[in-house]
Amino acid sequence: MKYYSELLAMGCFTREQVCALVGNYNTAGSLLKSYLKKGYVRSVKRNLYVAVNLAGGEPAVSKFSISSMVTETASISHHTAFEYYGCANQVSYQVEVSSETPFTPFEFDGNTYTYFASRIKEGVVTRQDGVRVTDVERTVLDGIHDFGKVMGLEELLRCLALVPSVNEDRLLAYLSAYGKQVLYQKTGYILCHFRRELNLSDAFFDGCASHIGKSTRYLTADKSGVYDKEWRLIAPENLLGLMAKGADADADV
Repeated sequence: MKYYSELLAMGCFTREQVCALVGNYNTAGSLLKSYLKKGYVRSVKRNLYVAVNLAGGEPAVSKFSISSMVTETASISHHTAFEYYGCANQVSYQVEVSSETPFTPFEFDGNTYTYFASRIKEGVVTRQDGVRVTDVERTVLDGIHDFGKVMGLEELLRCLALVPSVNEDRLLAYLSAYGKQVLYQKTGYILCHFRRELNLSDAFFDGCASHIGKSTRYLTADKSGVYDKEWRLIAPENLLGLMAKGADADADV
């Protein structure tokens, strides 16, 4: 079991990283082949491996750590990032991975790892546990931008209700990087319902309102609801009531 303890400490790794450990590319290949057969490591996808805890046979690291290794620019995002921060009500078996480099979605250990193109470069942090993740502010904006593709509006609202705080300067900086009028509209409209909880100032909403233009947009794909004059959005009536509705639906399952 030479090198097993080192691989266990690495958690998730590529053949190149094993080569750096053993000093030879061919030796690294032989070691991986042997350890795969013995069950010391498992293949996540092409050229990505994870060490196995021999006591239980489970991967030594979480799906969050694995996601950070999918590409050189990979970071967990969207609902998976909310889950990482403890702000998700539901555990999802879809893992959202934002990356500047595309990859083919794959399954490993019951989870489906799904590619999302990084729309902006800002707002990615590496945590003390080595996990690369969008920070809370970018997670909020990515969630608003892509709800309907990743999670329903109800789940997004419930995630936002669990966010303890945000930095409004970072929110505005990321909105500027996105450069989309409709995102300013949706962000201003949705977050005004959490103004007090997130301690957002009038200046933040003034900043959003100054970029919304004159177009009327729809908050959801079904294009139903009532018109909000301030944000020029047609949105569901009683937005926060959707959280309770979604919770009731989950309880019935």
